[in-house]
Amino acid sequence: MELLRGAALLLLVAAVCWAQEDQSCTCANNKRTTSCTNRSGICECTSIGSQVTIQCDTLTSKCLLMKAEMAGLKKSGRRERPKYAYVDNDGIYDPDCENSGIFKARQCNGTSCWCVNSAGARRTEKSDTNLQCSELVRTSWIIIETKHAERSTAVDASHLKETIKTEFNTRYLLNRKYINDVVYENPYITIELKQNGSQKSGKDVDIADVAYYFEKDVKGDSLLQNGMLQINISGEPLKFDQALIYYVDEKPPEFSMKRLTAGVIAVIVVVILAIVAGIVVLVITRRRRGKYEKSEAKEMNEMQRELNP
Repeated sequence: MELLRGAALLLLVAAVCWAQEDQSCTCANNKRTTSCTNRSGICECTSIGSQVTIQCDTLTSKCLLMKAEMAGLKKSGRRERPKYAYVDNDGIYDPDCENSGIFKARQCNGTSCWCVNSAGARRTEKSDTNLQCSELVRTSWIIIETKHAERSTAVDASHLKETIKTEFNTRYLLNRKYINDVVYENPYITIELKQNGSQKSGKDVDIADVAYYFEKDVKGDSLLQNGMLQINISGEPLKFDQALIYYVDEKPPEFSMKRLTAGVIAVIVVVILAIVAGIVVLVITRRRRGKYEKSEAKEMNEMQRELNP
């Protein structure tokens, strides 16, 4: 009898565990997922476009998010770039990701390849497929420049700073120690995130992922299931107009003069031509002045000879 009871108890426990593992769930921190299953209280899903399993109790890496977005763009037939592009980046592209979700150091698109940082931003010139990228350089400092829409009430800078820190902590799971500063100059807001490799633990979210989530919120394309970003200051919602993101890596980028835009090159050429033209005019003027002075001296000598025969 005891054996039967023990067997029945084991079957009951197994059934409960099986039911819990097969229970469907919703990924709170990533909309771009499929095949979600609750395993031991943690929602695990498959990231669209890469088939990588992610855990939904934290942020998904930027690389996997970009890959999922590209999968959606290809499916819908859209090919245009996003409205807001990254500074020092080429906008959205279909990245190669490691199994851990981070960017591979070398990214390619057809016949051209380039090296990226840990935020996926291009840090070298585009080259052919023979390009080698020895390491994935870490982005340790991210500067987010944004501004808010017109308001009927003034914004208290200290209140705004504390509210943004709290929101980044609760919404994006970012430890407050990585929010270096929040500066407000009406209507512009600058948010500085700093996180070097030695500071970041395995449980900490990456500042590059946080910046990407925030940018998506500003663009009205939130990746979170709990709706859009809502920040209230003095009883009035703070609506963000745009976001510009700058990446500072642990090693300087490796761009050359080739990266200068045609407009910048044209300005440089015009300046150089103006300098050359100025030098030419100066030389010609000095030569003419010299000839005039010689001629004047000759005439004076002749006049003196006539007066003193």
